[in-house]
Amino acid sequence: MTLEGSLETAADGSRDAVMFVFTVTNAGEAAIELDFADACKAEFLVVDDGTEVWRFSEGRAFAQMLSSDRLEPGGSTTYEAEWSDPESGEYTAVAKLRARERTCEATTTVAVPESEQ
Repeated sequence: MTLEGSLETAADGSRDAVMFVFTVTNAGEAAIELDFADACKAEFLVVDDGTEVWRFSEGRAFAQMLSSDRLEPGGSTTYEAEWSDPESGEYTAVAKLRARERTCEATTTVAVPESEQ
């Protein structure tokens, strides 16, 4: 089983929000079933010098339902999140797959511009 992850981020320019797109790709030669215990299929974190600044799941409730995503060899799926009203600065963004018995993680740097007043 080989899962590969990539994380893209984009600030909208006005500093109102940062979008995260986590892509998980099956780099193996057999299909993979990703099983989830709830509706939160990926976790997104923003870290500043080792200190957690924002977590996607913080303060949110997710439907408790079993679900799965099937990835054929070479296939991929994406999971998205939005960080609303971020503070300006440069951060490390981390995305983690929340599938049972499967792991995949990706990191990238995100820069939030100073607000224009």
